[in-house]
Amino acid sequence: MRNLRFSTRRVSDAFAPRRAVFYRSTRAAAALLAALACILVTPAGAQLEDVLQAQAATDAAAAKSQQRIDDLTDRTAEAAARYAQVLAQAKSFEQYNKKLSEQLQAQREEIASIKRQLQEIENTAREIKPLMENMVQSLARFVTLDLPFLPKERAQRVQDLKHLLTRVDVSISEQYRQIVEAFLIELEYGHTLGAYTGRLGSGEDTRTVQFVRVGRVTLMYQTLDGKETGYWDATQNKWVVADDYAEAFETALKMANKTGAPELLTVPVPVPHEAPS
Repeated sequence: MRNLRFSTRRVSDAFAPRRAVFYRSTRAAAALLAALACILVTPAGAQLEDVLQAQAATDAAAAKSQQRIDDLTDRTAEAAARYAQVLAQAKSFEQYNKKLSEQLQAQREEIASIKRQLQEIENTAREIKPLMENMVQSLARFVTLDLPFLPKERAQRVQDLKHLLTRVDVSISEQYRQIVEAFLIELEYGHTLGAYTGRLGSGEDTRTVQFVRVGRVTLMYQTLDGKETGYWDATQNKWVVADDYAEAFETALKMANKTGAPELLTVPVPVPHEAPS
């Protein structure tokens, strides 16, 4: 067996160069630090500090500029929104004005139409007034020439119409309506039966009798005691006694009062004749 021997001296000698390198590295770092320290205290170091301060000022100015840009952007957006709102309001006002213009035009046309109607009414009033007066005069003449039934009532109706035409507080339409109503009443007499109690004769011969009207065909009377019956003779324009018609009178009276069934009547009929002009 061989004996191996190691010398500690040689080992330490082997690591010696590395220690030297480490020592040199340490001295280099110290020198670098010293150099940097020198730079900081030299004019070049002052220039670097100025550069850093300038950069900081530039950054601050840029931040302020960005803030101003942001503010301008916000104000621009607000202005654009207000502008859009104003445009919408302007359009709404334009449409509203257009609608008002249309309404105004319609009102002008309506006013013109009303003026035309008023003029037509005025013209109609001038034309219809004489017409209504002629109608009342014709009605009065007709009542005078007709059978003398309900003489006071019918004469009073004509007088009321004549007075109506003189009133200024009654409209023309109302005057015309009442005149037409009077004509309709007279027209109804022609196809109905009527009975009423009235006075016959004049002076000492005046007496109360019962009258029966059969349309406008005949007008008969009978005393209340039933002893006398007669009729109006339009040909002679007077009352004529005709007791032969007593039964026909009683039948017609029941029919007029709706107390009897309708029956065929035999009544005196005057001969038609032309009325005087």
